[in-house]
Amino acid sequence: MDKKKVVIVGNGMVGNKICEKLKQKSNDLDIVVFSEEQIRAYDRVHLTDYFKYSSVTELFLLKNEWYTENNIEIHLGDPIVGINVIEKEVASLKGITVKYDYLVFATGSAPFVPPIPGIDKEGVFLYRTIEDLELIKAYAAKVKTGAVMGGGLLGLEAAKALVDLGLKETAVIEFAPRLMPRQIDDNASKLLQHKLAALGLTCFLQKSTSQLLGDHHLTGIAFNDGTSLETDLLVISAGIRPRDELAKKIGLAVGERGGIRVNAQMQTSDPAIYAIGECALVEDMVYGLVAPGYEMAEIAAAHIVGDIKSFKGFDMSTKLKLMGVDVASFGDPFISEPYAHTIVLEDRNKGIYKRLNISTDGTRLLGGILVGEAASYNMLLQTVNNSLPLAEHPELLLFGQQRDSKAPSSGLEALPDDALICSCEGVTKAAICNAVATRDCENADAVKKCTRAGSGCGGCVPMVKDLVNYTMKQQGKYIRSTICEHFDLSRQELYDLIKIHELKSYDRVLDALGHGHGCEVCKPLISSLLASLWNEMILGKGNDVAQDSNDRYLANLQKGGTYSVVPRIPGGEITPDKLIVIGEVAKKYNLYTKITGGQRIDLFGAHLNDLPFIWEELITAGFESGHAYGKALRTVKSCVGSTWCRFGLHDSVSFAIRIEERYRGLRAPHKIKSAVSGCIRECAEAQSKDFGIIATEKGWNLYVCGNGGSKPQHALLLASDIDSETCIRYIDRFLMFYIRTADPLTRTATWLNKMEGGIDYLRNVVVGDSLGMGDTWEQDMQLLVDSYRCEWKAAVEDPEIRKRFVHFVNAPDEKDDTVRFESFRGQKKAADWNIRTY
Repeated sequence: MDKKKVVIVGNGMVGNKICEKLKQKSNDLDIVVFSEEQIRAYDRVHLTDYFKYSSVTELFLLKNEWYTENNIEIHLGDPIVGINVIEKEVASLKGITVKYDYLVFATGSAPFVPPIPGIDKEGVFLYRTIEDLELIKAYAAKVKTGAVMGGGLLGLEAAKALVDLGLKETAVIEFAPRLMPRQIDDNASKLLQHKLAALGLTCFLQKSTSQLLGDHHLTGIAFNDGTSLETDLLVISAGIRPRDELAKKIGLAVGERGGIRVNAQMQTSDPAIYAIGECALVEDMVYGLVAPGYEMAEIAAAHIVGDIKSFKGFDMSTKLKLMGVDVASFGDPFISEPYAHTIVLEDRNKGIYKRLNISTDGTRLLGGILVGEAASYNMLLQTVNNSLPLAEHPELLLFGQQRDSKAPSSGLEALPDDALICSCEGVTKAAICNAVATRDCENADAVKKCTRAGSGCGGCVPMVKDLVNYTMKQQGKYIRSTICEHFDLSRQELYDLIKIHELKSYDRVLDALGHGHGCEVCKPLISSLLASLWNEMILGKGNDVAQDSNDRYLANLQKGGTYSVVPRIPGGEITPDKLIVIGEVAKKYNLYTKITGGQRIDLFGAHLNDLPFIWEELITAGFESGHAYGKALRTVKSCVGSTWCRFGLHDSVSFAIRIEERYRGLRAPHKIKSAVSGCIRECAEAQSKDFGIIATEKGWNLYVCGNGGSKPQHALLLASDIDSETCIRYIDRFLMFYIRTADPLTRTATWLNKMEGGIDYLRNVVVGDSLGMGDTWEQDMQLLVDSYRCEWKAAVEDPEIRKRFVHFVNAPDEKDDTVRFESFRGQKKAADWNIRTY
């Protein structure tokens, strides 16, 4: 029997997906693909990442040879221009004609271009394809300002692209009264708007454009309210229109506002022709996300091979990170009284907004919105989709607690087997658990290869990881906590391998031990490991781009876009001359000054350009970096001890200075704080620190794993009545054990809480040397101590590193004039939009 021929019109993400689905279901099909674009299917969801990559091939969805290996004929840069439905034949632009048994429209959508006078001026671009991005990139290199028309998902992605391209000013123009009007409410939009403003993005809402200004080149945008905006570049992202022109031409049924009408099996008004993705109209709905397009591809492929599946609508919940800001909506985000009760958490200090919509009887979660923090998104989405019962106090969901102790089951256990975890690929909880239990998939990467869960938008990956751990725990298996999809290793394994192979840059670690291009999880983690092992300048050897944002500029980014300067003041002891220098620097650069609880003087409000000059003056006066920006030793606080205090037993100041100068710059999984008290009156508060020392009549008591942060915890006694040299030896061992074994971003208190055996085990390791590692750890610490060099001294002396400290690459001497300050108790402070009333 002759094979049936399937012709697919379009090779976007959905067109590519139906090729995969058809090959999975049958080998008795001849498949021919025609594509308008010159390159094969690529990941449009992560289109903005194109600017990070060295080649477009890194966005390709499948390997080069996949189509050839699967006997799929593909014609790139050759769109279909004619269809004869009587003869069942298509004709391409290049003159190729092909008969078909089944024809699939996967033509996607086109950007909506509003009919605005001047829309054809040079400097106006669309944001849809790789070719669009190339044009934008080339033009952006010649101009300083840019704008995006459209404040939806794609518009904000386009705005991020302009910011990444280094434009001096970027604006977003939205016709609606809020950003992302289909996903979030007014309060969430206002919070998002302010967070984006802090990152250099200005938003103009409720703006209708009357015309684009300029002769041949764009110079600005005029609005209907009489205002205008100067800009050199404009990206149009004002919505989409289904690509249905070819369907109209052959008489297929289409919607009044566009879209090819299809039934639940994706068939058009011609039973031999299907439509999937953004060109399809299902019950008067066009779906603009990739996940429903993939579901349509599955249903159409099934129907072509003789199976019956139906499209039953699709959940439009979304989670994404816009310029580093988490934004998510799920279920029905807008339902309100009298149909639902709403619980809202709004933390303007941390920039977090959470809204939960609860059924009026309080038993079901109906939907919600998350901005600023969305770690619980996946579980909240599953709670909605699977109608899981809520506990007595549903407000706990706002804080990441799924249920209270009275609930019969919780979390992953409560999810039914048919709960859809990966909506892009239609993968259920049962499929993932089965892959772990029966096919030895013991990490998210293995599950992705086996089931394809997480291979689409990636939003489900955290829950996939949780399910892997959940299933392995159910089986009594050891759980390896790999750091991310690019490294099949735990943090501790990475630490050991980096040390054994003497790897000293992120790129070398990735080449030797990982795969792919890395991510925002593994880059700072590995940078921290490299610093902990080798104590080299963190911005050297190409490691600068892998750092956390604060480490990248050796300063903490503050509200309003300025930076802090924190010189080290060991033990809190400082000479009058040094105090004068700090005062002179603060006056010269107009900085806000504050004495901290850690006995240091912080200077706030420094422009990025000024940082090297400020530090040059401080270093000349004998100061060095206080590492306030790093996951490192911050301070060793002290009382005045026996030198001044009538109760002091030992010289706590001298010992605090010795301790701070020994461990300064030491990088760790999290920040470290210490203190030395001269007697049991504890004026330095040593028992609230990661390690604290208290004088006794016989020597020192050493306490470890305290925490004075958001969850205060007293330190526990590790050793008592020890001399100074023994105390330092034990601290060496304790810190190296912590650095080697703690999970990323884990304070010492949490590390000890999770340690089997607790403080008794830790005492055996550190004091009793039960692992036989004491001498090694002491030697490792001494190498770090001997190799210490002030990072800021290295930075100001290196011309290449100094080049980093500019606001605008094209105008290195200019400061960011959007930063403004207000008067506050005789000093300046950043304009505080966080506490304004919305």
